[in-house]
Amino acid sequence: MIKKGIILAGGLGTRMSPITKSVNKQLLPIYDKPLIYYPLSIFMLAGIKEILIIVNKGQTAQFKKILKNGESLGIKIQYKEQKNPNGLPEAFLLGEKFINNDCVALILGDNFFYAQSLTKSLQKATKLKNGAKVFLHPVNNPKLYGIATIKNKKIVSLKEKPSVTKSNLAVTGLYFFDKNVVKLSKTLKPSKRNELEIIDLLNKYRKKNKLTAEFLGRGGAWLDAGSIDDYYDTTSFVSAIQKRQGFKIACLEEIALNKKWINNKIMKENIKFYGNCDYSRYLKKLL
Repeated sequence: MIKKGIILAGGLGTRMSPITKSVNKQLLPIYDKPLIYYPLSIFMLAGIKEILIIVNKGQTAQFKKILKNGESLGIKIQYKEQKNPNGLPEAFLLGEKFINNDCVALILGDNFFYAQSLTKSLQKATKLKNGAKVFLHPVNNPKLYGIATIKNKKIVSLKEKPSVTKSNLAVTGLYFFDKNVVKLSKTLKPSKRNELEIIDLLNKYRKKNKLTAEFLGRGGAWLDAGSIDDYYDTTSFVSAIQKRQGFKIACLEEIALNKKWINNKIMKENIKFYGNCDYSRYLKKLL
């Protein structure tokens, strides 16, 4: 059972420069909430309460200003600073002490997920005990993503940005690993980009026939808010859904309240913290 999760919220944010020269990308707003709320909500929906957020050097205070230690959400948040981004698997090396030989989930801090049956899929994924599990989603241009080829419901190949492929199933930025992930990450060698590659780590599991997949399914949405165009597409998507349906996507307090991780008293304290805004008015309706 996976009870721990890592959010990789570091990186240079060069695709969104010069905006990200003054503030971490994950603290920029996606419509009415900071981007970090969205990946954090995924872990909370999955029932994961112990979370490590990896941030750039000197930026911990910025995240603590809004998330603190997670107590106001009924969860536990730790922070770890990275000097330089050296590839996704570095998260497991930096988080070795946090993982402590347990199974762990990883999500990229700029990834957005939305699907009708997402909570069930997440809770199913947290039951993983051996191997690794990825979430796949079809894309129009496979050349831009890590692509998985499926045969008889098994992943038979993984390729990073293939020039030719019959598959259009992209590996999203959400992963679930068993306790061997740290040990296997230590065996990885830097690629031509001089980074540790997540595809190389996943292939180690695949070759042992221990890599499985979940699918977001038709109607589900996966967006990488790490570029300007995708960032505003994500904002537009959240705005349209919330205005049409009247509920908020990634309302952390709503998730915590529904799971009984917080009570009405803490909810009122959170409303006071946010002040007079639309988000607070939504929380008041929940009470």
